[in-house]
Amino acid sequence: MSGFLDLPARSAKPRDAGVTSVLDRGLSVAEVDALMEVAGASVDLVKLGWGTALVTGNLDAKLARYREHGVDVTFGGTLTELAIRDDRVPAYVDWLRGLGIRHVEVSDGTIELDPDRKRELIAHFVAEGFRVLSEVGSKDDTRIMAPYRWVELIQGELDAGAWKVIAEARESGTAGIYRADGEVRMGLIDELAHGLPVQRLLFEAPRKDQQVWFLQRFGHEVNLGNIAPTDVLSLETLRLGLRSDTMAPERHDPEDRA
Repeated sequence: MSGFLDLPARSAKPRDAGVTSVLDRGLSVAEVDALMEVAGASVDLVKLGWGTALVTGNLDAKLARYREHGVDVTFGGTLTELAIRDDRVPAYVDWLRGLGIRHVEVSDGTIELDPDRKRELIAHFVAEGFRVLSEVGSKDDTRIMAPYRWVELIQGELDAGAWKVIAEARESGTAGIYRADGEVRMGLIDELAHGLPVQRLLFEAPRKDQQVWFLQRFGHEVNLGNIAPTDVLSLETLRLGLRSDTMAPERHDPEDRA
């Protein structure tokens, strides 16, 4: 990066802060190469959305390509939920290992899962050697959970061993931590920030206005997820203040005053 501008320092990969998690809805290997060519340094984690890993025709080739570029991959929490529902967790673990997957998402946005059972599963995956991203929040925008309950659930999952806890928003950014129109539930976020270590949270923010809001609230090293591949460079410019939305105000030397 050119040094003629005074830009905020970004953590080096592999990052624990300022994580950008990209949603892959079905990229080809050529598209993966294109993404890595222009934005690989800004991509920390790629999630193959929902259950796409089971139906994509290029899974092995795609995983190999991401691995070559030093990018970790996780599958959508939907697959984990299905494995839990059908009592197939051991087989799921074996499958992930066979594919060389080191991260697993544990969610309950669709199925009903007792919080104690969810924490047991998180601890189980950790014991099996996986880095766990758990997820809190419903994909149903009519199910509103009190902020204090969000804090309790997230803290319990961190205590169970989750590396990060994802704050649910869906790929549309219209549920969980957002209202149905995409507006941030600011009171909820304030409660999360007050009661939890923000660096352990990953906020799903698929829309630019949502990304801007979190960057302005928590700074350029906030963890953001559900980022579209085409928006990775845009997000990185927002992190660095290279777009007007997050550009720092002009600084003046006091001695320049008349």
